[in-house]
Amino acid sequence: MAARTGSVRQLRAQIDKLDLHLLKLMNERANLAAEIGRIKNHEGADVFSPAREEEVMQRVLQANKGPLPDHVVRAIFRELISASRALQKVLRVACLGPEYSFSHLAAVEKFGQWVEFLRVGTIAAVFEEVARGQADYGVVPLENSTDGRIADTLEMFVRMPQIKICAEVRLRIHHHLLANCSQAEIRRVYSKPQALSQCRNWLSKHVPQAQLVEVASTAVAAELAQREPGAAAVASRQAAAKYGLNVLFSNIEDYPHNETRFAVISLQSAERSGHDKTAIMFQVPHQPGSLVDALTVFKQHKINLTWIESFPARVAGRQEYVFFVDFEGHAEEPKVKKALEALGRHCEKVVVLGSYPVSEVVE
Repeated sequence: MAARTGSVRQLRAQIDKLDLHLLKLMNERANLAAEIGRIKNHEGADVFSPAREEEVMQRVLQANKGPLPDHVVRAIFRELISASRALQKVLRVACLGPEYSFSHLAAVEKFGQWVEFLRVGTIAAVFEEVARGQADYGVVPLENSTDGRIADTLEMFVRMPQIKICAEVRLRIHHHLLANCSQAEIRRVYSKPQALSQCRNWLSKHVPQAQLVEVASTAVAAELAQREPGAAAVASRQAAAKYGLNVLFSNIEDYPHNETRFAVISLQSAERSGHDKTAIMFQVPHQPGSLVDALTVFKQHKINLTWIESFPARVAGRQEYVFFVDFEGHAEEPKVKKALEALGRHCEKVVVLGSYPVSEVVE
């Protein structure tokens, strides 16, 4: 027993020494980041560089040999980058919903905790905060693997084409049933419409006696479940901790690979990273074959489409369709430039919504 205690003491002494070394290295890194900030400020460059931050994260994750898993390493470096960035400027980031809504969790994933979050009530308000300069960036849901497009976000791009996409967050969405009562006592289940839709089969099977009630966000749902007897919420595990709720059941989503893609919006696009996507919005003439002609441009220039959506919009007082497309490549690449020029000859309008680094799904 004494030998084992001595061994523990020795190992702890090594940890103490490593802790001090880590602290020294983190502060050295922060000093370098602050110096970069001074140079950027002199040159009028943006503090947030999605391409550079994605490059740093991917390099670290590729070098990780464990035993710490990748999601833990990502969280550590995310906060290290966030704190270093805050030495240059504390960014203001607008997102939908209260603390621990999924939009807030996506914003934390991209920016870390060392920013000022402006939590607003609608997707439109996120766009407006960015457009007015009240927020440096915004985070809005763009599409879900189960429910498809987020119509409110597409509508705002039509209304405010000056807003650009500078980054994306692909967040694996896990829903949990939260309550402070038993399963049999649940009479109402609160959540936002998309979350209820993504868990509808599970809920009908396991809480058939409960009324499903739509609210503005999963965080609001958790708050209501905390206050009301016989109420439950479909929300995140973080919301359970925030509002003091029990997790009755985990991962109740009907589709196990449920994912939501969020767009980080601002007034400018991101610089090239070498592994980018470009988002555009275009409108074609109202005549046979016009959409086929437009899409053929991408085939001719060997550009791979990664997302396409049609969206009804009022254009010049008449009902028309606007098309949203994501494709591989950056708008500054010669091949992409030529494709966009060719596309313009087939369209009444083409708006580049931004180029940004491709992101991996985050659990």
